Amino acid sequence: MLLELKTLGLFVLTALAEIVGCYLPYLWLREGKTVWLLLPGALSLMAFAWLLSLHPTAAGRVYAAYGGVYICMAIVWLWSVDGIRPTFWDLLGSSVALLGMAIIMFAPKQV
Repeated sequence: MLLELKTLGLFVLTALAEIVGCYLPYLWLREGKTVWLLLPGALSLMAFAWLLSLHPTAAGRVYAAYGGVYICMAIVWLWSVDGIRPTFWDLLGSSVALLGMAIIMFAPKQV
């Protein structure tokens, strides 16, 4: 159980780093904010790549499972940062994505 919680926590941090790394350039490009947002954006994307490397399984499996957590975190971002309440379908889709992540990461593996 501890490994599962650690894996999920690492995925959440990874998703947050990626979202911030993409959101800051978005603010510069679309909202006319300062170009200096690109520096923390780049650092956040570097942290994203580093965090992905910390998972103890094959890279392809990590990338596939990470996508499910990213979807869920993007919906959380939609609500908490953009101020848009998720729809039933947003929540259902996120749940399905998290179920897919759990199947990929925690199913018994053949070595």
